[in-house]
Amino acid sequence: MSGHIRRRGLRSWELKFDAGRDPATGKRKIQYSSFKGTKREAQAKLTTLVAAVGAGVYVEPSKATIADFVRARVTQWEAAGDISARTAQRYRQLVENQIVPHVGARRYRGSPASISRDGTQPCGAADCHPRTIGHAHRVLGKALRDAERDGQIAKNVCKIQGAPKVAESEMVIVQDVPGLVARLRGSRLRVPAHGGAICGARLGEVLALRWSRVDLDRKVIEIREALEATTAHGIRFKPPKSKAGRRDITLPDVLVDVLREHRRPRSSSACSLAPASYRTMRCYSRTLKGEPLQPSNVSSDWGDLAGRLGIPGVTFHGLRHTHASQLIAAGVDIVTVSKRLGHAKPSVTLAIYAHMFHTDDSKAAAAINAALAVS
Repeated sequence: MSGHIRRRGLRSWELKFDAGRDPATGKRKIQYSSFKGTKREAQAKLTTLVAAVGAGVYVEPSKATIADFVRARVTQWEAAGDISARTAQRYRQLVENQIVPHVGARRYRGSPASISRDGTQPCGAADCHPRTIGHAHRVLGKALRDAERDGQIAKNVCKIQGAPKVAESEMVIVQDVPGLVARLRGSRLRVPAHGGAICGARLGEVLALRWSRVDLDRKVIEIREALEATTAHGIRFKPPKSKAGRRDITLPDVLVDVLREHRRPRSSSACSLAPASYRTMRCYSRTLKGEPLQPSNVSSDWGDLAGRLGIPGVTFHGLRHTHASQLIAAGVDIVTVSKRLGHAKPSVTLAIYAHMFHTDDSKAAAAINAALAVS
């Protein structure tokens, strides 16, 4: 496959490339595409198009439907590392379940009017929750933003027509953490639940933790991996979702004691039954055969356990929110909270947990009083 670029204006280019052979005539097909940007960006776009042809995911613009285009974009985002395999799986579910049935057959290179008000909200309120509509709207908008940037459409209609608003709702958290700790004794979900409620770790981080990353003498765990389960790749280990996700978390004494107890040799031969690769990993949350736990199974089992414990509205992710609320209520500064949770920056933490901060500004008034006091 080959191609080249030709300048058309100050920052506009024509991309010409070989799109393979016509299956009917056997003749070579040459495709042209317009692009706005620098020469380097145009060259990168040409490389992407040629790669799409080679991978068999390129669709001729004149025939491409919204379904074709968004599917191809999701594939390219995943291949480029812009989104994880799990995110790509979720995007594909939204494409097939919400976008395709409603606007998938329409030509994406038509005028903005070709996608109606309905089309920017891929499923009606009667069909699915407004939050789901919003997720689908974002995927469609992200794809059309690429098309607008590359000069393939005049306007991204998702900018014009937004998704329906979703009523704000606070995540349900555990109100009695000491009581939860006591009631978890004897449960096989005790260790994972402690990782969420007492360390604030994500479920994937909890399930991926190796013993080599647990230092009970220093009272620290090192988060360096996360467990991901997708249909395409099965269960696999990957780096945390962001650079900030690579962090060390100081353990409270209660969790040190739980982990010491959990690590004691057991009478069962579980370790000897496990595959060699998993025995060397020594994940502290594992099946009887020593294999990593399936995240979806843990979430489901936790839901059942939470119901029995009298906290049915608390999801496993709610345990992480519980930990954050404890830190905020104790007056821990936002930077420390953000680092402990593995957020990219404190502003992310503030956006999620702003409602948990007390509005009492008496300290501010006291500071002004002190500054204006006459000595």
